[in-house]
Amino acid sequence: MLLWGGLILFLFGCWAGLTQTPADYLQGESVRILYVHVPAAWLGMGGWSGLAIASIVYLVWRHPLAAVAARAIALPGAVFAGICLATGSIWGRPTWGTWWQWDGRLTSMLLLFFVYLAYLALARADADRDGDGRIPALFGIAGTALLPVIRYSVLWWYTLHQGPSITLTKSTIDPSILWPLGFTAGGASLLFGGIVLMRMRADLARIKVEARMRRRAAI
Repeated sequence: MLLWGGLILFLFGCWAGLTQTPADYLQGESVRILYVHVPAAWLGMGGWSGLAIASIVYLVWRHPLAAVAARAIALPGAVFAGICLATGSIWGRPTWGTWWQWDGRLTSMLLLFFVYLAYLALARADADRDGDGRIPALFGIAGTALLPVIRYSVLWWYTLHQGPSITLTKSTIDPSILWPLGFTAGGASLLFGGIVLMRMRADLARIKVEARMRRRAAI
């Protein structure tokens, strides 16, 4: 249900952004990339926040479902971080005249993408050696150090990347361009949640099968 609802909202938002909004007076038609880029950036960062919270819950209360949730979040989080980097590069070419610039925002987001990949490899290695999950959980918490760097990089350093366009209290984007973003952001969030739940169910089913096989082998 989350997947279908998210897909419908996301596709509607993309359609509206492509056909029902005007071009930006400075960026022209390239501004339409924001309807994919911005939700991907939010979910890339939000995914790691969720992963870190699940890791804390696992370390403090030792709840096994928290470890399953953290592992389930990692892959879609990495995918959205990758989409953020790819769409940002496409957007940057006509806007900045270059595909890539090693400024604070882009570099820190790229580091987050690599940290996601490192977590996936670490969680897999920990599972292969029948670890208790503490090392991936500690890594998940440590990785949150990147989030404030990504968030405030455009304020701390001179950068090609524009400053914050949307905050909790205001937006510098004209409403005629902004409104489809709510649909794509909401749809992408539902897609993210649906993928995480599917991965959790698959992981729990795998754990049950492995436990059943171990019991049979012990008989």
